[in-house]
Amino acid sequence: MTSDTTKLKYVYDPMCSWCWGYRPAWIALKQLIAEHDNDIEIEYCLGGLAADSDVPMPDEMQGFLSQTWHKIAAQLGTEFNHDFWQVCRPRRSTYPACRACIVARDHGLEQQMILAIQTAYYLEAKNPSDIDTLVEAADSIGIESAAFSKAIMSDEVNQRLMAELTAVHQLPIRGFPSLVLEYKGRNYPIALDYREAQVTFNEIKASMA
Repeated sequence: MTSDTTKLKYVYDPMCSWCWGYRPAWIALKQLIAEHDNDIEIEYCLGGLAADSDVPMPDEMQGFLSQTWHKIAAQLGTEFNHDFWQVCRPRRSTYPACRACIVARDHGLEQQMILAIQTAYYLEAKNPSDIDTLVEAADSIGIESAAFSKAIMSDEVNQRLMAELTAVHQLPIRGFPSLVLEYKGRNYPIALDYREAQVTFNEIKASMA
């Protein structure tokens, strides 16, 4: 990579509910970039909301996240299957899902894995903190189950996740999702508009002026 490379870094967690809410605007923004500025390279960066844990999520946290889902649905019209909170045993643990995205990245299928995890979590009331759910997601996008299971449990993939989280924490972000424009060797935070991709695109272009 040279200092002349222009990148838009999309910092996300596959189990971040606001990332799910932002998905339509993000797709629209990528389309605008493809149509009007092919020189901008898009890079997906994992944020890592919550470390590995087998501890059940406290009731207060469950209540807070459940309310967040309702808030996003009300503000953005995002679909959620609220049965998740009754049929699953939630844990505050997103690192397994993040590792799944790294494995999928190696197959050129990171974006497909994100959607598979989000679909399982938000629409099918399945728990992506569980390896079984992630194996099923991998299979649904064409990654062989045994190879995926071996990779997601490997030290190598975990080390890559830790390195990525360290790099992401150096970026000018406040939460997930976040956008950072790397332009002429500097990182610029880009405000997200959850409804109008054009607003975000205009800010990106202004940062490059």
